[in-house]
Amino acid sequence: MKPLYYLTLIITLYSCNFNEKEKLSIKVLNASLEYKIESKLGEGAFWNHKTHELYWIDILDNSLHIYSPKNKTNRTLQTPSSIGTVVPSNIDNESIIALQDGIYIIDTNNGYTELLSDVERDIPSNRFNDGKCDPSGRLWVGSMAFSQERYKANLYMINAKGDAQLKKDSVTISNGIVWSKDRTKMYYIDTPTAEIKAYDYDNGLGNISNERIVTKIHDSLGFPDGMTIDENDNLWVGMWNGNAVLQFDSETGKLISKVNVPAHNVTACAFGGEGLDTLYITTASVDMNAQENEQFPLAGSIFKIKTEVKGVKSSFFKTN
Repeated sequence: MKPLYYLTLIITLYSCNFNEKEKLSIKVLNASLEYKIESKLGEGAFWNHKTHELYWIDILDNSLHIYSPKNKTNRTLQTPSSIGTVVPSNIDNESIIALQDGIYIIDTNNGYTELLSDVERDIPSNRFNDGKCDPSGRLWVGSMAFSQERYKANLYMINAKGDAQLKKDSVTISNGIVWSKDRTKMYYIDTPTAEIKAYDYDNGLGNISNERIVTKIHDSLGFPDGMTIDENDNLWVGMWNGNAVLQFDSETGKLISKVNVPAHNVTACAFGGEGLDTLYITTASVDMNAQENEQFPLAGSIFKIKTEVKGVKSSFFKTN
């Protein structure tokens, strides 16, 4: 089967709300290898639309990566501790990163870091995980307990001064977060809940309200991890333990398409390329048994697929 060939299949799956089995007509696609690398826990995919590079991280290798699809080169910057996410700032050669003990600004030329916020300095049992910037350029970033103990973590909004506002508590593993094109909705994943939640969003104040569940994903499909959004406000979710990226309708929660990925643990994705119509996908090589290691020898690599739909430009961190 050609990697970029689209098939429309009628397959039997649990419905997204999983009250009963139903037949869903969805597109099934196949991602292809973009860049072979044995990352341990590749994550945090972010397309820098200014430099046309893919920013991504390896949490367990304490490393920030900047990949150029044009040159097929991957530049690595080591970080002082485990890194949970990266977002470029509106200043050239500068990004915001979430490290184990706080939020930092990093110079992507030399790797120099400067503390912006140590909001969880009193919770050494936690580390920071996934995060993205809202349409106003404020960083939304969540934490998780090293032990993955339930309800011990939080979600924060952090501005250019390093001021942090608690937005959600009792989180377990904070992951994917995106905003609608009209800036009125926010979507969020706390992985163990298996839910994608939606909120009404006040972009001026950065307030969220009216929490509701868009969809609850059955564990037969894996566990929702990182997420991106397309021009139609539909959600693309990397599935840990699911070998795929799933696309959901953000209004109905219905499954629209499935992108098969030759890796067991699919962690994050981001639309990139000149036309924002290439989905880049990060994966992990950890948490696999012997059979899975044999089945997925490319796990940890970067994959891609050309899509019929385009993405949107992700917001940079605004420093002023």
